[in-house]
Amino acid sequence: MKLVSWNVNGLRACVNKGFNNYFLQTEADIFCIQETKLQEGQICLEQDEAYTQYWNHAIKKGYSGTAVFTKIKPLSVRYGLDEEHEPEGRILTLEFDSFYLVNVYTPNARRDLSRLDFRLAWEDRFKNYMQQLDARKPVIACGDLNVAHHEIDLKNPKSNRNNSGFTMEERDKMTKLLESGFIDSYRHFYPDKEGAYTWWSYMPKVRERNVGWRIDYFLVSARLAPSLLGAGIDCDVMGSDHCPIVLNIEQLDAQNEE
Repeated sequence: MKLVSWNVNGLRACVNKGFNNYFLQTEADIFCIQETKLQEGQICLEQDEAYTQYWNHAIKKGYSGTAVFTKIKPLSVRYGLDEEHEPEGRILTLEFDSFYLVNVYTPNARRDLSRLDFRLAWEDRFKNYMQQLDARKPVIACGDLNVAHHEIDLKNPKSNRNNSGFTMEERDKMTKLLESGFIDSYRHFYPDKEGAYTWWSYMPKVRERNVGWRIDYFLVSARLAPSLLGAGIDCDVMGSDHCPIVLNIEQLDAQNEE
């Protein structure tokens, strides 16, 4: 089973830069996107009819948003993190026979850290949510988590130590999430690999010189570790300031494919 996750930073713009070609070529069983920046009905994608699509749009126009395209029929779909109203379209959960799929776009603390408290509260809610799901069946969570967990996960850790996405508060929340029973799938296969990034600033030649951050993840329940087959970063795929990431795992729901 192949899963792909990509923060497209505006789907309409990404479509004009080759999104459809990559989408069709990957032939993923489940394809998740974040930061769609769309309202319902604003785009019609050319896609394989084998996929069913689910969207969680933000109320604010041109902001946030998530979507999932799946060849496997879900048992149920949940929009939002918990029972509270979630107006930013940041999370989609699909329940399958043997696992939950969580597509998430974590809030950014902002450059001046003015949203750090909101971000940390979200992290606590998200961890609790993941644990609740994991108590019922294994979880595969993917998306832009807006944090570089360790110094190896960004090019310039010293100069970014107090910056959004690399504060100790955000990194500690990531540590606690993993310690609660989850695996960073990429580091599972490549614990010491340097220069593995998923986001680059739009400043000139930053991506060309690979001055980036790894802030996009596939996290899986620890008990799925024996089923993991591979994890990758498609860093050569353009169209966004992020690149797609890939997870290959043994088929968990073969009987439920459309």
